[in-house]
Amino acid sequence: MGIYLKRLTSLSLTALMAALLLAGTVLPAGNFSVDRSILQQAEKKYGGQALRRLTAWEELIARDRSRSDRDKLDKVNRFFNERIRFASDWDVWGVEDYWATPIEFLAKGAGDCEDFAIAKYFTLKAMGVEDEKLRITYVKALRYNIHHMVLTYYSTPEAEPLVLDNLVDSIDHASKRNDLMPILSFNGSGLWLAKQRGMGKPAGKSSRLRLWQDLLQKMSENRL
Repeated sequence: MGIYLKRLTSLSLTALMAALLLAGTVLPAGNFSVDRSILQQAEKKYGGQALRRLTAWEELIARDRSRSDRDKLDKVNRFFNERIRFASDWDVWGVEDYWATPIEFLAKGAGDCEDFAIAKYFTLKAMGVEDEKLRITYVKALRYNIHHMVLTYYSTPEAEPLVLDNLVDSIDHASKRNDLMPILSFNGSGLWLAKQRGMGKPAGKSSRLRLWQDLLQKMSENRL
């Protein structure tokens, strides 16, 4: 967890609002589509498989008619876990720690746990799941003795969260994931010290996470 906490920094309220505005305009709910120029760039740079992954992602969001959030969680978790290969940032990007945008992640077809959690988060937002129900959550994976990232979903503020994990295909309640020790969580508006049940203790704004701000900036630029 040390590498992540070292990257926490403070930003002004103006910067925070700008970042949240960017996050809201990059992946709006309803009528979703990927810019054609991005699809062309992805195919040229990474090949036909990249184009097919991005097109399938576009269709997943645009054609979604799920009746419940749980249906959306299942679809999104399965979509990324089945299509994307797990690989370290060194293998994919040649750096120690890199948070890829969903488009970068899908174009590459590989990424680490942060990339899976981030892609699932923004995809579910685009499918209409409220931001306050979603948390990108840092945990310690006790079985492997490593720090790990998952996406958690809270049906209500008091509810026990569901865990979406690239290492485990099933979506389970946090109490059934005794192999994970929560550390902290965040979404577009906040940062919390995590706990197994409930939403945790507020710890400021997600704007304190520099890698989160870098991610939002890349998304606003449609960087590929």
